[in-house]
Amino acid sequence: MAASELMLDDQDSDRAHLEVSITMETPPTPPCVANGNPQRPAVAAAETNHTPDDGGRSGKRNHGDRLPVRLIGQLQRCLRKRHDYVKIALPGGRGPRLPREWWKTGVAFVYATFNLVLTTVVITVVHERVPDKTVSPPLPDKFFDYVDRVPWAFTVTEVNGLILMALWFIQWLFLKHKSIIGRRCFFLIGTLYLYRCVTMYITTLPVPGKHMTCAPKLYGDSEGMVWRILGLVAGGGLSITGGHLMCGDFLYSGHTIMLTLAYLFIKEYSPPSMWWYQWLCWLLSAVGVVCILIGHEHYSIDVVIAYFITSRLFWWYHTMAHTQGLRGVPNNYLSRTWWNPVFNFLEKNVLEAVPCTFSWPISLRSLCPHPPCRHYAMVHSRGEE
Repeated sequence: MAASELMLDDQDSDRAHLEVSITMETPPTPPCVANGNPQRPAVAAAETNHTPDDGGRSGKRNHGDRLPVRLIGQLQRCLRKRHDYVKIALPGGRGPRLPREWWKTGVAFVYATFNLVLTTVVITVVHERVPDKTVSPPLPDKFFDYVDRVPWAFTVTEVNGLILMALWFIQWLFLKHKSIIGRRCFFLIGTLYLYRCVTMYITTLPVPGKHMTCAPKLYGDSEGMVWRILGLVAGGGLSITGGHLMCGDFLYSGHTIMLTLAYLFIKEYSPPSMWWYQWLCWLLSAVGVVCILIGHEHYSIDVVIAYFITSRLFWWYHTMAHTQGLRGVPNNYLSRTWWNPVFNFLEKNVLEAVPCTFSWPISLRSLCPHPPCRHYAMVHSRGEE
């Protein structure tokens, strides 16, 4: 700052002329006190008028008043050097938008397993009510009228189904968000087979062809029914394994469910660049469905209803899962299904559409448990932050 001069009037010429020069440093930034208001230190020596009668004591007062200001400035500089070492964790941080939640996947797996076992129980019960083919001939079917039966066609259906399920399982292992996709798959399988239990039980159709050989009826033998249920479970419900010799599970087709659902999941969670892979899976699924009819193992209505329910339930569920604006909207008629509470439980924390990204099933850390690898993983994760 410029020097201030104190000069005596000309009338007081017999008094001594006194000139005091005061130089001040730039005041430091005022620190913040607890209430958030900056503390403004008073500069007493610069703006205080001194009279010549103080006898030079104003310089001493100025030096004494500047001492707190210098102490505050040094404290601020010390805190400024250490501010990088202070980290404050803000509460309510943004969490993952696609959490794994494997425990929910486990719940969906138990749901699917329960309904698959329930299906075998219902098949065993319905088998006892199937009318004898000598008494009730097969119902008329237009497809059967134009296409003769091919004995080996149903074997092609089951082989194609096993190939599609194996391809989907391998693809699922390499998906990054396999926990979310897995619980969706288990829920749809369980729901479709639950519907199948209802339709099989309420309407029992006669066998679609006289070529079919049905196991003898047990007429209330509970122990025999239990063994049949275990045989169905062990054989996976497939004819090629010899575990399915019962009739009555016609409306609707379980083989069509697996062929259609496997293809829909493969197509939904594979990139568009793998169009050749998608077309191959579609061909396997379509040939398998057609071979069901060529083998005369199901009525045409069984296959049509199975495809209709499977495809619509798949698209319905994924429409609700991928469109966040449909959740909780009063005029959303898609949310009026009985399974909407289960959907909200499974998809509650999934806040965006699941991308089609792949990753290794086993992480690098699990393959390399030695300390150098753990150190590298730690450094790498810090670098990403």
